[in-house]
Amino acid sequence: MEGKMLQELMTEPKNITFREVDIPKTGPDQVLVKIKKIGICGSDIHVYHGTHPYTSYPVTQGHEVSGQIVEVGEYVKDLKVGQKVTIEPQVFCGRCYPCMHGKYNLCEKLKVMGFQTTGTASEYFAVDSSKVTPLPDSFTYSEGAMLEPLAVTIHAAKRFPDLKGAKAVVLGCGPIGILLVQSLKAFGVAQVLATDISDGRLELAKSLGADFVVNTMKEDYATKLVEAFGVDKADVVYECAGTDITMDQAIQNARKGSTIILVAVFGKKANVDLAKLNDSELDLNTSMMYRHEDFVDAIKFVSEGKIKLKPLQTAFFPLKDFQKAYEFIDNNREKTMKVIVNVDPSEE
Repeated sequence: MEGKMLQELMTEPKNITFREVDIPKTGPDQVLVKIKKIGICGSDIHVYHGTHPYTSYPVTQGHEVSGQIVEVGEYVKDLKVGQKVTIEPQVFCGRCYPCMHGKYNLCEKLKVMGFQTTGTASEYFAVDSSKVTPLPDSFTYSEGAMLEPLAVTIHAAKRFPDLKGAKAVVLGCGPIGILLVQSLKAFGVAQVLATDISDGRLELAKSLGADFVVNTMKEDYATKLVEAFGVDKADVVYECAGTDITMDQAIQNARKGSTIILVAVFGKKANVDLAKLNDSELDLNTSMMYRHEDFVDAIKFVSEGKIKLKPLQTAFFPLKDFQKAYEFIDNNREKTMKVIVNVDPSEE
């Protein structure tokens, strides 16, 4: 395909421009995707504010994405024109120890589209076929653009091996926290307690599967934890807020010998009580992005109706209003879940 297309470019924090560039040529192992929707996540917001430690400018954003294949390279056999797809945005070397052992999400030279390499915020995007995951026809493009953050929570959930029948806590009910609540229930967790400081977010968490909710600005977390689960408390605690306060809540109130999983990205070095962590012999685990099997699980659970994405879709903006989308988020932080950029507004 030949011609020109519009591409977003963040030249510096809080300054988004657009440029007209050539539609990229499709390599023999690539497909050309007509981009439909792009989600904005917390890491994108850090880039917008100039606080992301691993992103330089200028940068074209876009890593939560859906689109339609419009061209297929000559060596590509398992994908076809017309398919709905999402793109897995990790760029990995394939040669380091983690890559050679199936953990390419931990690649020693990992780059992510929209941060360290060019993202998808343009009308068309050429990408290696290995990074493309087909979507069921039943999916909307808006749902497709939310599979990436859902894969994050699927991967995080599975970092605890005994989910069936477990009791779990999710600290922080932003988009990741609420998607994690749903993911845990989809995997068979018996009960989930979710915390936040926003009643609105807690109400949404409750409507999407949380059995108990606690506003930690108004209620004592330690007391409510025992009221919900009894003196044995939770089997696993997922930290999704990324603050010293919530990490301290996790450590101080965990059942001895239980597990804490860090999902959130801390913006600075944490100040936590490692002595208490040691004294309680707590397993402190972490979760980093996802792998392809997490996208497969995400598609399965959405298809089965076990995870709902539409309730988290807060607002939509056309591509040329990318900056207005960020301004909306800044002005409506407490009420905003997922803001989606309509690269192709003709599609749902």
